[in-house]
Amino acid sequence: MAALLHAREGYRDPALRGRIIACVVGLLVLWPTLVISEFKPWILFDEQSLSATGRFLADFLVPAHDAEFLRMLARETWNTIAIASAGLALALIGAIPATLVINEQLSISALGTGRIRPIAIAVRQTVRWLMVILRSVPELVWALLFVRIIGLGPTAGVLAIALTYCGMLAKVYAEILESADAHASDTLLANGAGRLGALLYGALPEAASELMSYTVYRWECAIRGSVVMGFVGAGGLGQRMDESLKALNGAEVSSMLLIFVALVALADQFSKVLRRRLG
Repeated sequence: MAALLHAREGYRDPALRGRIIACVVGLLVLWPTLVISEFKPWILFDEQSLSATGRFLADFLVPAHDAEFLRMLARETWNTIAIASAGLALALIGAIPATLVINEQLSISALGTGRIRPIAIAVRQTVRWLMVILRSVPELVWALLFVRIIGLGPTAGVLAIALTYCGMLAKVYAEILESADAHASDTLLANGAGRLGALLYGALPEAASELMSYTVYRWECAIRGSVVMGFVGAGGLGQRMDESLKALNGAEVSSMLLIFVALVALADQFSKVLRRRLG
């Protein structure tokens, strides 16, 4: 019996005490935050809340499908795609030149001495910080700002996506190009080609598949973002969904969510097709 007890003690987890202490400390830290945030999950089980939730879920199981609603749904879906596409197009107009500036792999001044000129460093850092500022502000905040300035409508959503995604695209594009094989672009620059030529004929073919995949992924994110921005008045499917949620119309919300899932799935398939063709 003594040998059995000794064997059981040998199987005891040596880190058990430390894990228990960590859990207790975690609970002590978490509890004040729950109190401050007024976290009250038991409200969900209130009789009135359960009744409203039940009615909403009952309607949710049967999506709305009358002709007038489907026409409105098609129109707002197209508006959502247009907002995302226009915002991404404007973001690309700013992101591509910014990528050309901040990409150190395409630096002409570093070819001979291996050192970049101070003025080139200053310009590169200025553009880099501008991109940091743009992507640091979420598109929802930009949308709220533009709704206050220019009023309700899709224009606020397009501008919000353009500003935030310009910073995101420029950063990731530059990282993708810098991680690609630099032999072709270095050879072109050494033989007198400009930065744009080295980008188009040297760096771009090496990274085209990854760049395209990320761009389509950002377009998918822009569709999701445009739906969210609709809740603050930026138009599209989100604004209609906000109205249906306020009315607790589960059938309409269910139809809109199905369309939303279909849009994301189509974007994913589009990305796969592009990668297959470029690969």
